[in-house]
Order: sequence, then C-alpha cells, then structure tokens
Amino acid sequence: MKTMIAMSGGVDSSVAARLLLDAGHDCIGATMRLHGSFCGTDGEKDAAEVAKQLGIPHTAYDLEGDFEAEVIQPFAETYLAGGTPNPCILCNRRLKFGTLYEKASELSCDRVATGHYARIAYSEKHRRRVLMRGRDAGKDQSYVLYGMTREQIEHTLFPIGELPKDAVRDIARTAGLSCAERKDSQDICFVPDGDYAAFLERYLGQKFAEGDFVDGDGNVLGRHRGIVRYTVGQRKGLGLSLPAPLYVGGKDPVKNTVLLVPEERLFTDRVRVCDVILSALDELRDGLPVSAKIRYNQTAMPARVSDVRADSFQLIFETPVRAPAKGQAAVLYDGDVVIGGGTIC
Repeated sequence: MKTMIAMSGGVDSSVAARLLLDAGHDCIGATMRLHGSFCGTDGEKDAAEVAKQLGIPHTAYDLEGDFEAEVIQPFAETYLAGGTPNPCILCNRRLKFGTLYEKASELSCDRVATGHYARIAYSEKHRRRVLMRGRDAGKDQSYVLYGMTREQIEHTLFPIGELPKDAVRDIARTAGLSCAERKDSQDICFVPDGDYAAFLERYLGQKFAEGDFVDGDGNVLGRHRGIVRYTVGQRKGLGLSLPAPLYVGGKDPVKNTVLLVPEERLFTDRVRVCDVILSALDELRDGLPVSAKIRYNQTAMPARVSDVRADSFQLIFETPVRAPAKGQAAVLYDGDVVIGGGTIC
C-alpha cells in the first residue's frame, strides 16, 4: 500500500513512519509548511532528516496561504467575537486530512497517516470504519480529530494509536531516530509562547481596548486589558483585589465588558452545540445517551442529546459541567467510538 505520512519532525510521526515501513507500506514523507511568519521551520528540517534516516522520499508543501485562511483567520474571528477557539481541530480537518489527502491522491497514495494518538477500526455496531480514542488515555487525541469526515476516516491510518507514549519513544531509540528525545510541543504551533493576545495584536495590527469588569448586576468592578486576554472560568491574572473569589463568566465584545461571577455560577447542565459533524451516526435523536467532553483535558461525562434541530442540538449532562466556553468543541462518544461533535455556541 502506498501511504503518505504527515511528518512534523517529532517522535510520534517519525515512529508512525517507521511502523508503516515495517508493515510493508510504500511510504512518502510529507511536511506541511504552515508557519512562515507565524513561527519557525525547524520541524521541516527535522522531518527531512528522519525521512533520510528511514530511506523514504520527503516533500514539503507550502500551505501557508491555506493555513492563514482556514485556521488563523477563524482563530482571530472567534476571539474577536468573544469565543475561545481550538485551531488544531480546523487544521486537522481542513489541512491534514483535507488538503494533504488531495496532495497524496496526486501521488497515487492510498492512505494518509499521521502520528496522532487515536485509532480507526471497523465497528460492527455502526457498520462502518470509525474514529476511536487512542489506547493511551493520557495521550488520546480523538477530541481534536472529531471533525474528520467519513471519507477522511476511510483513508486515514494512525499507526501509533494502540501504543503508550513510552513505547513510542522506545521504538524511536531502538531505530536510532534523531528525534527520539525531542520534547513534545505543548502550545498552538503559531503561538509557541502561549501569548494569544500578543499574537492577535501583531496579526491584526491593532491594540485591544481596555474595558470594564462587571458583575451580574452590571456593577463595575475594575478595568480589564482587552477581552481577548480572558477565558471563561479564569480566576488568575485578573489584576483585581476582590473581597471574594470571582471568575470570568462571559465576555461581551459589543460592550467590551468581561463578566465576573462566583464559581458556582460557572456550572451548567446544558450546552448548545452548533456546526455539527457526525461520523459514526447518520443523525442524532432526542434522548440519545452519550458521553461528552467540552474541552481537551477532560474526562467524558454522561449526557443525553436533546432538542435536535437542523443545525444544532443541546447536550444535557447528568452532572453539571464547569465553564463551557463558546468556540470550544463538544465531542460525543459511544464508549471509545467518536460519534461526532460540534462547536459550543
């Protein structure tokens, strides 16, 4: 089988390539050149070096324009609208399993493979190939992959999805790969320092205006430094001296205010989800029991689907969840199987 392996230069994608070669695949290494002015290009150099070690061809595709249009701009727009975006989800769906698969098809590749900690397998229950959690619960990346379409799932391989991280590093060491001790990236690739507000100010060429912190009655509690600097559920970094702990409960981009609330007001058992993508099911129905995650580093919680409409649905959780943030993803599971998900709206 001829397979294009998306190579970032890190240990996960490099070991994925090694495993594919061991399984008899005819591999082509490919790196998406997304960064340019957004961050550095060390990953491309590292990927080329690993490909040379493995004896496979390697190519880099200049997708910076696509990356800006499909990932950076929506990222900025969501923040400006008062939301909290997850750009990795857009990058995976539209570039890694969209544009890159088109490039793979041009080279007559049958599959695209990546180093994600997730699995794809045939489900008798759902009668199709489905996206599943990675075997290593601590590294599972199925949450950021929920946006994959059925067609993308059909043509994708996750070679390390059955492995724990320690085993992946051991394979890299045994194979003598130059990336074996490379540290994992922790931040969004185009904001490596984690300062989203500073990035947005550079990208948009504007400073974000100060405004008021307000309570639920509209009383002014102090001044904020621009609403993009705050996330629902945040307590630290407010710069206020308050008689009791308060947390960010919402943001109003029109009034340029940040709402502060007691922690108990962050909890809700109902979340509205829009921009729905389903892969394991053809449709949702009212009352469907699921487990659901509303952020990446969260245990999936029991819930049921309610008020299904053409463009959205409601999740009702058995136990209230803390601080659902507009713009983040809500992902639905049936056991280990990813049913689909959408954007919290």
